[in-house]
Amino acid sequence: MPDTTAADGLTVGQVSTRLDVTVRALHHWDEIGLARPSLRTAAGYRLYTADDLERLQRVVVYRELGLGLDRIRAVLDDSTADVPGALRAQRAQVTERIDRLQRLGTGLDRLIDAHERGLLLTVEQQAAIFGPRWNPDWPAEARRRYGDTKQWLQYTERSAARGPEEWQAIADAVTDLDRALGDAMDAGVVPGSPEANQLVERHREVFASYFPLTRQMQVCLARMYEADPAFAAHYDGIRPGLATWFRRIVDACARAHGIDPDTASWQ
Repeated sequence: MPDTTAADGLTVGQVSTRLDVTVRALHHWDEIGLARPSLRTAAGYRLYTADDLERLQRVVVYRELGLGLDRIRAVLDDSTADVPGALRAQRAQVTERIDRLQRLGTGLDRLIDAHERGLLLTVEQQAAIFGPRWNPDWPAEARRRYGDTKQWLQYTERSAARGPEEWQAIADAVTDLDRALGDAMDAGVVPGSPEANQLVERHREVFASYFPLTRQMQVCLARMYEADPAFAAHYDGIRPGLATWFRRIVDACARAHGIDPDTASWQ
């Protein structure tokens, strides 16, 4: 490589700025013989000529299109290379990537919407699925109360992936559980019995449709069912005293697992 002066070409730094390529990348391409500078100064600094710059520009373009360095070398140096074929193959990959990113964007939109709304259902769909006693303002109220919690985030992640059919299945499971709780209370099922404990476990499984429920959290939830007028009215509407009976069977099951219901916390 002949010695010359900086006036005969562009330095690595100048080429890096002009093509928006890192100096490290330029050095690497030089080392592997993909795009070498044709000149060096007397002090040994690399200089790129106009022809070198043109080749580098093509390397940058092909790299932006997603071609690997070996494929770029073949396109640039092999006169028999099927350049249109290589570009068509890369175009197909780009199209697939765009489709994948669009699906990802749609999923992110649903996650954002679910975080802000709670339910991605119309008011009419909510009424059809959850019944005439359902209040469409409840999801917004839940967000105001719990929107900064880990459980709300878990709930919205599940909500974003669900449509009306999935929500209908969950609503049916809740209805079946409520009916089973009422029947068990009528039958005199005793807190702490295998039958009662099975219902407590079933409640945790059904509730996991919203977010994972630990035993301590379940104790806190049962307390709220009994103390909150809206929840108490729901359960006592199924059977008078059901809210209190449900708290008792949850407390008994918690004790069997070494949890003191009196000191249980939301964790």
